[in-house]
Amino acid sequence: MPAELGRPLRVGLYARVSTRDRDQNPAVQLDMLREYVVARGWVATEYVDLAPAGDLARRTAWARLLTDARQHRLDRVIVLRLDRAFRSTIHALRTLEAFEAAGVGFTCLVQDIDTTTSAGKLTFTILAAVAELERRLIADRVREGMAHARRQGKQLGRPRVQDRPGFAERWARVAPELAAGRISQRQAARRLRVGQGTVARLLRAAPEGEVPPGGSG
Repeated sequence: MPAELGRPLRVGLYARVSTRDRDQNPAVQLDMLREYVVARGWVATEYVDLAPAGDLARRTAWARLLTDARQHRLDRVIVLRLDRAFRSTIHALRTLEAFEAAGVGFTCLVQDIDTTTSAGKLTFTILAAVAELERRLIADRVREGMAHARRQGKQLGRPRVQDRPGFAERWARVAPELAAGRISQRQAARRLRVGQGTVARLLRAAPEGEVPPGGSG
């Protein structure tokens, strides 16, 4: 929907950082988005999420942005990169359709996309499809690598408690004290740097105070 005559464009600036991206800060995205808007004299509302792209339940700011777009409070949505807003090609295209129905444009700065133009719509569709294909290829390679490791007999996931460096020595000192009742399982857990449940499992596996060869961690 074009801005009404005499009023600046109302834009929604969306930034997202996954909770797993500990070295990232949404302010980095927002600084670039703000600079883009200020240079054009537009009025911005900011929406920020700290959640993975696929966790739409926790992306509450994104939900508010969509509501504002549907209710014609925004003329355009701007993001730094496509992956900040969308979790898949289908998600991207369906969202774009909803924006178009509400008369809201979409701009992505890094990929240089502006859906208010025909060329921008085509570029958006192509890049979204390529990004989805890349994510699927990466997932396929990860699965193939894990399958290959299993065929070679390699253990996947976290190492067993008893395989951790120095654990055997600590257990050899702690187990006799546990057996004699001089320390509690909670105290043993602190000294072993594990949970109380792990201590209980180790005790069941090694009633004589020895480190169990196949104990669970």
